[in-house]
Amino acid sequence: MEWIEGIDFTPFILSFQLATITTISLFLFTLPLSWYLSQSRSKVKPFIESLVALPIVLPPSVIGFYLLVLFSHNSPVGSFFVETFGVELLFSFSGLVVASCFYSLPFMVQPLQSGFESLNRSMLEASYVSGKGKITTLFRVALPNMKPALLTAIVVTFAHTVGEFGVILMVGGSIPEETKVASVAIYEFVEIMDYKSAHIYSGIMLLISFITLTSLYIFNRRQKEKRYW
Repeated sequence: MEWIEGIDFTPFILSFQLATITTISLFLFTLPLSWYLSQSRSKVKPFIESLVALPIVLPPSVIGFYLLVLFSHNSPVGSFFVETFGVELLFSFSGLVVASCFYSLPFMVQPLQSGFESLNRSMLEASYVSGKGKITTLFRVALPNMKPALLTAIVVTFAHTVGEFGVILMVGGSIPEETKVASVAIYEFVEIMDYKSAHIYSGIMLLISFITLTSLYIFNRRQKEKRYW
């Protein structure tokens, strides 16, 4: 396998680390939000849903620009992280995690919310009647009965974060072994017209993405077939 020789896999490792941390963080922080949106009939719900969905329609450059301003030393957020935690958000891996959480937010929230909304209401009401609280109902009743939506949220968020480029480049730049993820590495190969390396990196990303999504669809299909049987 001569084509593997000379390939620096560090950008791929950084991409997977970033995607893993982002996915776990988003799941923990958005689970209560997704549950609230699925159960709420509040008048502010459409506004919250619109804010959550903004990264889907906004260009990455717009999100990246505002995060660049937000993370700078001149902003309250940027100065707070530096003074309190000693963490630089701009051009750092920590900043990439925060930026990725913003950009991948709807890809975690929307599948979870749809999964919660698809649950049988009588099943949830039976849990409440039996004396179980909202937290117990969430973890013991709701989540176990929405495995396809749960897996979709996790896999799509992970895959989306691995493939992100625009926001990552604006917030993190291209610092080797720090912020130079696979998508940024491909961009730089194209810039210097190293199409061979760009083909190899892109091919690896394409293969990983295809296998990941195919596995997801197969799992969801089997779950649907189980329901009919």
